[in-house]
Amino acid sequence: MEAPAPANTGWADLFAEGRLPRFALICLGVWLNAADALVTATIMPSVGAELGGYAYFSWAVAGFLVGAILAGASAGRLSEIFGLRLATAIAGLVLAAGCVLSAAAPTIGVFLAGRLLQGIGCGWTAGFAMVAIAVLFPERHLARVFAAVSGVWGVATILGPLVGGLFAETGNWRSVFWMFAIQAVIFSAATPFLLMGTVRSQEESGIPWLQLGTLGLGVAAISLADTMGQPLAALGLVAVGLAILALVLRIDAKAKVRLLPHRAGDLRTISGAGYAAMFALMASSMGLTVYGPAILQTLHGLSPLFAGYVVGVQALSWTFAAVAVAGVTGIAGERRWIRIGGGCILVGVALLAVVLHQAPLAFVILAAATLGAGFGFSSSLMNRRILGALSNEDRAIGASAFIAVRQTGGAVGAAIAGATANLVGFGAGLTVETAQATAFWVFITALPMALAGFLAAWRLSGSAVKA
Repeated sequence: MEAPAPANTGWADLFAEGRLPRFALICLGVWLNAADALVTATIMPSVGAELGGYAYFSWAVAGFLVGAILAGASAGRLSEIFGLRLATAIAGLVLAAGCVLSAAAPTIGVFLAGRLLQGIGCGWTAGFAMVAIAVLFPERHLARVFAAVSGVWGVATILGPLVGGLFAETGNWRSVFWMFAIQAVIFSAATPFLLMGTVRSQEESGIPWLQLGTLGLGVAAISLADTMGQPLAALGLVAVGLAILALVLRIDAKAKVRLLPHRAGDLRTISGAGYAAMFALMASSMGLTVYGPAILQTLHGLSPLFAGYVVGVQALSWTFAAVAVAGVTGIAGERRWIRIGGGCILVGVALLAVVLHQAPLAFVILAAATLGAGFGFSSSLMNRRILGALSNEDRAIGASAFIAVRQTGGAVGAAIAGATANLVGFGAGLTVETAQATAFWVFITALPMALAGFLAAWRLSGSAVKA
């Protein structure tokens, strides 16, 4: 008896049977989330100069982040209630409205309201994109699709700040938001045609208001930690935020309408270990994103643009590594690369603690590349492993949680890095001494998170079981 022919997992088969347009729509949704989140950093000085909002820089990020996390977390349930087509089309319109509000803002308050709305729209577009991947693509293609999504995110990491910088230099920062508004409208208009065939869930579903409200409080506490003048107060807010996030898991475990898959807070399960790994590993990496450019400019004499691109090496290596493992098949290969990826992230964080404050630039680039490669090797395969362990009932909410969990980890990591940097003098002024201290201690305090993420990734690829 002949063995059955292996399933075709190549790119040609991925784009067959009408999947290419849907794939393009998903990539556009992820691009809108990633680029809009990143572009604002380079235009905020121009915004502050025109609208008088220098004191509110952090609010532009915090408001966006809170909206994005809450929207991403709720995307799975909303796709079941309204149907994926309608929900995704609405998400694009919400994002467009937020961009228009910021583009036309006469005051900093209106601008910040637009950023909050953009966060909600971006969280939904990316969350619904994850749901679309889970329900529209065969399991044999999941690694490739998630690898492509990682690639889009990596490109956005490079192009987002560059686009913002180009518009800022011409004194026309408002055009950035008009540009994203047009893209969001195109995304919304294409959705009804490209997601045709998806239907609403026939089961009665509701919105987990209690969990979402509690999650909002936790994320807000963590996001506001960056605005605190006192480092110890900032660390206190982070601790309070983490306690509230833990409460979300307890509430959700007993709720009739769940926000997360069954036993998502249990590290013994695949989903629990997977989400924990995503959260902790992302948190451990944020020191480079937040403080890398300033440290490189001070200690290595780089220009702002060049420093940004040295940090961007992380995103490039993430993209290349994700593409390299896109064709991995079988449980053994999946487990091996998840462990290698988690190990690379742990090593990358440790290397940055050693080299960023004193070593030649080549060693810094190597450390950043190691960190990014770790995410590329593991992220898409973590997603696939979690989805493969979820029941049909939990598939939509499980997929929509991927980005929300990682963004929450990013918020925690950024807040911890900020408090640590201020404790060693960064907030009092950027000098060679404070830059060196920040470069060391920010990554030393990130090491426990990196180790926890590595151990969770090891469990995910080993002893964890289906819920």
